[in-house]
Amino acid sequence: MAAAGFAVGLGNIWRFPYVTGENGGAAFVLVYLLFVLVIGVPILMAELMLGRQGRSSASGSMANVAATEGAGSAWRWVGGLNLLTAFLITMVYAVVAGWVLQYWVLALGNEFVGLDAVTSPDVFADVLADFRGLLFYTVVALLLTCMILYFGVTSGVERVVRVLMPLLLALLVALAIANLFSGEFMRTLDYLFTPDFGKLDATTLLAALAQAFFSIGVAMAGMMTYGAYLPTDVSIAGSAFAIVAVDTLVALLAGLVIFPLVFQFGLDPAGGAGLIFETLPVAFGALPAGQWLGSLFFLLLAVAAITSMVGLMEPLVAWCEEGLSLSRELGVVLVGISLWTCASISILSYNRWSEWQLLGRGLSDWLDFIPNQLFLPLGALLIALFAGWVVSARTSRRELAMRGRFGYWLWMVLIRFVVPPAVLTILVVGVL
Repeated sequence: MAAAGFAVGLGNIWRFPYVTGENGGAAFVLVYLLFVLVIGVPILMAELMLGRQGRSSASGSMANVAATEGAGSAWRWVGGLNLLTAFLITMVYAVVAGWVLQYWVLALGNEFVGLDAVTSPDVFADVLADFRGLLFYTVVALLLTCMILYFGVTSGVERVVRVLMPLLLALLVALAIANLFSGEFMRTLDYLFTPDFGKLDATTLLAALAQAFFSIGVAMAGMMTYGAYLPTDVSIAGSAFAIVAVDTLVALLAGLVIFPLVFQFGLDPAGGAGLIFETLPVAFGALPAGQWLGSLFFLLLAVAAITSMVGLMEPLVAWCEEGLSLSRELGVVLVGISLWTCASISILSYNRWSEWQLLGRGLSDWLDFIPNQLFLPLGALLIALFAGWVVSARTSRRELAMRGRFGYWLWMVLIRFVVPPAVLTILVVGVL
């Protein structure tokens, strides 16, 4: 449940719709689903396996498994890369979580009434322009996350997600069903599931791969750290498929919630990071009980965002305990202050530093590109190489403990011969 709470979050409900819109719809969705199944699941299983075998932080687990397998200690730096990726992603994620909290307050104040396709983007632009407001809500998101981390995974995260994550799923289902009666639902199905493969290029493939990794949560150290807490009697394959199934279901539901409203109110599907913040307030403002539905939605989305932040920050705290010999409490404080300081850079990229450009990209674009489309695929590639070629078949077979021979054989074929060349090709061609 903690790992599912980590996987299900803003990556599904905030990022998936706008990245889908920016990359042409159905062709992107089908490639994304293919990458989740063929690349994401094997790497997720590998991360959980390495974490459970290493029983440490991400870098510690890599070092422990490498020592057991007689490999060089340099493999611990793969865990270090995952930790750096988690830190960089959380810099941006905490700011977006702050947006969600601010929109929850706006919904409570019934501020969505009267919004339309013209005025809703203006509200979002005002939110981005307010440096102090963004800083305040980002700090609130980080403080809430640090409070949960203080109590640990079992007492903190699991207690929250057991109740609130099913409630979020139920609300998404209800909103998707409500969209059935709008005239744009069939257009949405066509947009999401009738592909035009002429729209695919290397950039789209890299974006789909990055979204698959971002959504599931691989190569961010979180799954490896949660694997270290995983009991030996829990099926790694079963856990991986359950996490991916819930994660993918929520992403597709988010598409069925967002895009009918995008088309109904004449908004741009390729509207970028602000898509749900410009679309949903218009819908909630037009509904009779929109104030309460909007409040509930953004509250639950905030919970999803914070549980994902917990998954991103837990490996950093674990590393502080292990690498710096700090208590958990001091580790939480150190990670929280470091992220608060660096998140200010992300906040500035939306307002005071928004004009800054390097090689045709703004600062906010670089803060998204480097961790998501560069470090995530690179980290996943190294994990696949380590799990497939450094860890012995005897060890991986024992740790995965899959019932049938075919399942293990398929995982081994994918992790050795399919995942590394596919990820490497997409990474190199996409970046170039």
